[in-house]
Amino acid sequence: MADWLIGLTIGLPWIGALAVWLAGDRRAEMQHRLAVVFSVAAGAAALLLLPSYGDAPALSIEVGSVFGTLTFVPDGLGVFLAAVATVVGSLAVIFSVDYMRGEASLGRYYALVLLFIGAMVGLALSGSLFLLFVFWEITALCSYALIAFYNDDPKAVAGGLRALIITQFGGLGLLAGALIAYAYFGDTQISTFLARADTLPESMLALMAFGALAAAAAKSAQVPFHTWLPGAMEAPTPVSALIHAATMVNAGVYLLARFYPAFEGVAGWTTAVILVGLLSAFLAALMALVAIDLKRVLAYSTISQLGYMVYAVGVGGVFASQFHLLSHAVFKALLFLAAGAVIHSVGTRDMRQMGGLRRELPFIRTVFVIGALALAGLPLLNGFWSKELVLEDGLHHGPVWAYAGMLLAAGITALYTFRMVWLVFYGERRGAGHVHAPGLAMKLATGILAAGTLTSWLLAGGFGKMLAESLPFHDLHAPAALDLYETIVTAPATYLALAVIALGLAAWWWRDRLAGARDALAPLARAAEADFGFEALNRRIVTATAAAAESLRATQTGLLNWNVLGIVGGLVIVLAVLALGA
Repeated sequence: MADWLIGLTIGLPWIGALAVWLAGDRRAEMQHRLAVVFSVAAGAAALLLLPSYGDAPALSIEVGSVFGTLTFVPDGLGVFLAAVATVVGSLAVIFSVDYMRGEASLGRYYALVLLFIGAMVGLALSGSLFLLFVFWEITALCSYALIAFYNDDPKAVAGGLRALIITQFGGLGLLAGALIAYAYFGDTQISTFLARADTLPESMLALMAFGALAAAAAKSAQVPFHTWLPGAMEAPTPVSALIHAATMVNAGVYLLARFYPAFEGVAGWTTAVILVGLLSAFLAALMALVAIDLKRVLAYSTISQLGYMVYAVGVGGVFASQFHLLSHAVFKALLFLAAGAVIHSVGTRDMRQMGGLRRELPFIRTVFVIGALALAGLPLLNGFWSKELVLEDGLHHGPVWAYAGMLLAAGITALYTFRMVWLVFYGERRGAGHVHAPGLAMKLATGILAAGTLTSWLLAGGFGKMLAESLPFHDLHAPAALDLYETIVTAPATYLALAVIALGLAAWWWRDRLAGARDALAPLARAAEADFGFEALNRRIVTATAAAAESLRATQTGLLNWNVLGIVGGLVIVLAVLALGA
């Protein structure tokens, strides 16, 4: 049964992509319906797969001696991420029915979104390093095409190219690791690598470990590769929700959690992971604090929250990282889609042109505030439980300096969250023009996500049990749900974190009284607005890469004979190298 469900969860979105494309843009209503039906069906298949979790391959495909057997394994990490990708993805598709109504190239939009969802499911369930890399690259291609969807907008095209180029640097690290594993074991199965990783030479294992960290940092937009994510905001807002909550950025955290047992003993690796997570959480929170574009605030917030997950992996809290990934997927999808409803209604992303929207958009105000409270980490919402668990693991298993930095980031998170909510929904109306109410599809998608934000933390016990029973190499001991909640509620560190969050909220409330402190921190604010120099650095890298690619165009003559000669010549060289090696 599990093999069929895996095939459906991956295949339904891809069949839907083909169906939407064939329907043609002249039949827009049919395209909307087909996209919704296939995405919801994939989500249902993923949910049905959850009880079938296990550590053995459920689907195997023999492809010959070179690539071996391609396997799909429905373990806890895989089926969980597949469910997140398809369920949140289907809600983004439902939201798109209102948001994309009347847009041109609707078939291209839905086809790419559905292809993206299917590829993310394949990545999560892959039991083969080779297959993992293939799906990894498909998600990169889809993200590029969706970010650059408005291809007559230079900013959108530039954002797509930047995302593609930066994430490809990380992809090289993943590819190198897969090749090393195949060279030493003659096998690309992830289970084989995890079982025999300690037999690799230290230098090779270290190369794989830091290559995987680079791949994860690039994919999950962590410092110093984070600058592509704010640029991705030129995509349609449902795509932003898909990339930031359900699919691509989660892949990096998933990769670190998947291979943690193999890499935790590599000298300096866990410290490097902690540093990447800490810097990303702290610096991105500062950048969110000075941003004026609503979607960019949420983009920096995503980088910061992913930093919490990366930090959790670094201190050994694999369960905490994945629990926060679940919470973040729900409340960040809610925030992005609700922000999309606001932008769709008022026609601007500039928060300085908003204000007072609580009266015109009461439903969106309510669901947005629910998501914002979860982001800030206030009690009784999913973000509170998972973030506190991350901080608890950091306090007990990580360095104190890193824990202190993450606490400070939590306070800044509360500050920029309150600032964002106030500028959008409260105070006096600053913009001009008519505000129209969101459509039914928008309300349905955001309403479901708001309910999930209020209740998904109740899944902690079952989620922990699923991970512990299906990840034999991770040595997880997830506590029962009631024990987990009791630990968080009674821990003194929880109240310390809440005090820091309260200070962050108070800092915005008393912002006029703190004008002197704000002026003193003006140089820091200017540095945050300039992305602390990383934007300029990455822009140079992207420009140099694009220039190198442009220079290589001279090799593409368009003459078939020369192309065939190049292919045959390359094949001869590869065969010669293999023969000499043998």
